[in-house]
Amino acid sequence: MNLYFRLLLLFWKIKKNKQYQSLLESVTCDFKVLPSDCDVNLHLTNSRYLAFMDLARTWMTERIGLFKAVMKRRWFPIVNATAITYIRDIKPFESFTVSTRLVGWDHKYFYIEQKFHSARGLHAIAYVRGVFRKKGGIVSVEEMLEVAGFDGPNPTLPAEIQHWKAMLEEKKNSNL
Repeated sequence: MNLYFRLLLLFWKIKKNKQYQSLLESVTCDFKVLPSDCDVNLHLTNSRYLAFMDLARTWMTERIGLFKAVMKRRWFPIVNATAITYIRDIKPFESFTVSTRLVGWDHKYFYIEQKFHSARGLHAIAYVRGVFRKKGGIVSVEEMLEVAGFDGPNPTLPAEIQHWKAMLEEKKNSNL
């Protein structure tokens, strides 16, 4: 239930936002671990990482100036794949930040990096591959970049994203 409250707080924060960043800048979102976010091991449960990542990507969409345009067009984000590496646990009542950065795109997908940090250091790093859907199909990368007002060069995908992308293709092809 607390994630609904966090989502409502995020929408309030979006409504008040007046600061925007460029498409490829890292966007940060701060959180605190509540007892209801923890598992029996008394640390942030694995599934909550993904939920916090969803909230942080929504905030990123606002900070790069796309939230209103996406809502107006009734586009909605779809995660196609996620890879996360847990480095150290996050304890109850610990504050942490999720930094979210669009690292690039290909002919179909956007690739996002998300990192969990606290005063104790890096806790997790995740990669997300996704698209936006609209009535009638997927929003093209070109259309999304046009709406974002981005006319710069395509960034080169980091080596780890290229390897992950190749692994995803291999998984798909080996299961046909």
